[in-house]
Amino acid sequence: MSFARQSALNDRHRELGSDLSTAWNDMPIPQNYATNPYDETEAVRYRAGLFDVSGLKIVNVSGPEAQAFLNSILTSDITKAKAGDSHISNIVNANGGLIDDVLVYVDSPDQFRVSHGGGAFEEAAAASKGRFKVTVEPDNDVHILSLQGPLALETLARHTPMDLAGLPYFHHQKTTLFGKPVSIGRGGYSGERGYEVFCSAADAPYIWDSILKAGKDAGVMPASWSCLDIIRVESGLLFFPFDMTNEDTTPWEVRADWTVDLSKPDFVGKEALAAKKGKERSFIAGIEAEASKAIEPGSKISANGTEVGVVCSSTFSRHLMKSLVMAQLKPEFTKLGTELTLHDGNDYAGTVVRMPFYDPMRLRTHPQTERT
Repeated sequence: MSFARQSALNDRHRELGSDLSTAWNDMPIPQNYATNPYDETEAVRYRAGLFDVSGLKIVNVSGPEAQAFLNSILTSDITKAKAGDSHISNIVNANGGLIDDVLVYVDSPDQFRVSHGGGAFEEAAAASKGRFKVTVEPDNDVHILSLQGPLALETLARHTPMDLAGLPYFHHQKTTLFGKPVSIGRGGYSGERGYEVFCSAADAPYIWDSILKAGKDAGVMPASWSCLDIIRVESGLLFFPFDMTNEDTTPWEVRADWTVDLSKPDFVGKEALAAKKGKERSFIAGIEAEASKAIEPGSKISANGTEVGVVCSSTFSRHLMKSLVMAQLKPEFTKLGTELTLHDGNDYAGTVVRMPFYDPMRLRTHPQTERT
């Protein structure tokens, strides 16, 4: 099967054992390597793992009214972000239902980069951009190499002139890495301290090889998307649309209230979203299942014989030795300690627990020394 988008690292992924038979956003991705995803997870948790997440879509938004345009479709207020900020937000439709979650990289007051996964940012942009002096262009050249883990900082810091240690969480900066022009953002999808390197397709193989060479003696290794799914569930990180089980799931129902600013003048879906606040049908919640495997997504959840929710994302965490579930549950069944039954061929007992499952205080990504 042919795909419109291709990673410049495909040869590297094949050498590592991936058949590239899985695709996301019309780009083949290394779902698995010859290495065990649990060994890769160990590397991320104790050393560092290198992911190719170029399957994310990057859209450049520029022009004199770029900020006003973004503010008209984002649920948050982008005018509060400054150059160098990485701004998390959501997009809803006219009925207040989530249609995408995005990360906006603010390069200047009139230049932005929007990173998103499988949602409808482009469709929302096309419907609104005619009212603004703005240019919206996909960037299919950019590649994103994500180094995640406690050794990520020391692996990269020696090879860039920027003060990488001083880069705050969810900020980014243009610089060079191994002599190549890049933008480096602090963040990721792992629950660990990590950095995402944005580079050109032409430079991606050299930078990939250089990162692995720099970290080889410390045990840094390539990590697959199967590993990425394990660590993001352990860390309670949502993945659109898998953790939004209805077409009209609201930000309130995925506990993303912090991405919504109802005080700003207007945005698409604002009125509907405001009306639905306090009327949530379900909430995202964490469950530990008494199972030695991952519970199948889509499995029904009951309490005392009554259906009360559905499994969204799951994994068996060998690191925590637990079967972990992120689920949408009726509000009255989200209290910590609530006992449930999960139906996946067999019935499995489950208990509502705090999320994230791993590092519940998020000290790995937000060290106490950086909190004010």
